[in-house]
Amino acid sequence: MSFEKVLTRYQDIPGYTGTLDAYEAQGGYQALRKAFKEMQPAEIIEAVKRSGLRGRGGAGFPCGVKWGFIPRDSPKPVYLVVNGDESEPGTFKDRMLIEEEPHQILEGIVLASYAIGCHQAFLYCRGEFVRGARMLRRALDEAYAKGYIGRRILGSGFDLEVVLHRGAGAYICGEETGLLESLEGKRGQPRPKPPFPAISGLYRCPTVVNNVETLSNIPHILLRGPEWYAGIGPAKSTGPRLFSVSGHVERPGNYELPMSVTLRQLIFEHAGGIRGGRRLKAVIPGGSSSPVLTEQHLDVGMDFDSLAAAGSMGGSGAVIVMDDTTCMVRVGEIVSRFYHHESCGQCTQCREGTAWLHKTLRRIEHGQGRPADLDLLLDMCDNMKGKTICVLSDAAAMPIESYLKHFRDEFERHVRERACPFGAGV
Repeated sequence: MSFEKVLTRYQDIPGYTGTLDAYEAQGGYQALRKAFKEMQPAEIIEAVKRSGLRGRGGAGFPCGVKWGFIPRDSPKPVYLVVNGDESEPGTFKDRMLIEEEPHQILEGIVLASYAIGCHQAFLYCRGEFVRGARMLRRALDEAYAKGYIGRRILGSGFDLEVVLHRGAGAYICGEETGLLESLEGKRGQPRPKPPFPAISGLYRCPTVVNNVETLSNIPHILLRGPEWYAGIGPAKSTGPRLFSVSGHVERPGNYELPMSVTLRQLIFEHAGGIRGGRRLKAVIPGGSSSPVLTEQHLDVGMDFDSLAAAGSMGGSGAVIVMDDTTCMVRVGEIVSRFYHHESCGQCTQCREGTAWLHKTLRRIEHGQGRPADLDLLLDMCDNMKGKTICVLSDAAAMPIESYLKHFRDEFERHVRERACPFGAGV
């Protein structure tokens, strides 16, 4: 297909600005040209290691180290799988990258594939991202037409095919091995580990699974140098990060900032403070699966290690802000309902635990709670953590533990008054 036909084919995407021309005008694909001309695959991996880039999908694992796990002597093909299945409640940064900077993602895919020796990459896009999938399809067609993807890229001897695969809207397929099962056409149920995907991943071949935002950093690291990237933010959480801020703030949205930014700066300087001038009650710093923090944690840095030391986690970078009108029992009921619905049911602790968490929290919220329910909830959470194939069970339990830790008096009041003091539940 000619480049002109590609452009004509997608003229019906209103408001689309992520064109190849726009990306090239901003220096797009220059990192790819530099890598093919000046760098060997091992040098790219080493540069990413030196940059300190950590995965932006939730776990925060060092990206270059993950690439280095791929065996160089395997007779099997190597695959790159891009996780664009953004499912964590409160997170919307990958969607923005997909819809506004698809070529940045594609350049990162080509660079990562070249580094790990991959000739077949898969871009797994969340099923609900209908508009985003169309934009990725257009960007792929543009990249193929201009020789950035396909056979002998930019005249080199490197070939790469990229397949766009749309998911079906399951939270569990955001977990890397659940995603691999889904990509293979099976039910999205996580696999026991080990073996890890680097050894036995897609089709039981060596596989790297990287998040959309993670790969979007690669062109900038190679073009400007790993030292430049490592100079942004704390030493162990380098580079900028996209924070999705939502909830009771004046200016919700995505904010790209160094991870040295504190919760206070993020909420009050960048997001405009608490809506209506009310008081902050609680904030979830890394998506709904992360433990909640309170007003006393406002000066905590948003890097991975500082949040872990404060008793929470950076997760997906989704910051959900709640003011003093929020009922934390109701929050717990809603969060537990979500994880109960999204559990794949493979592990007993998760299948049964998420169901009982939701039933018990619903009972408390609707005025039927018992004093023993609070300790029962903590006992359930303890039985759910660290005992399952994937961490969805932990993701359901840890937030509830944190709500009880910081707001136990609120739970006790629900039980004592046999009603929600904040009004009718939803």
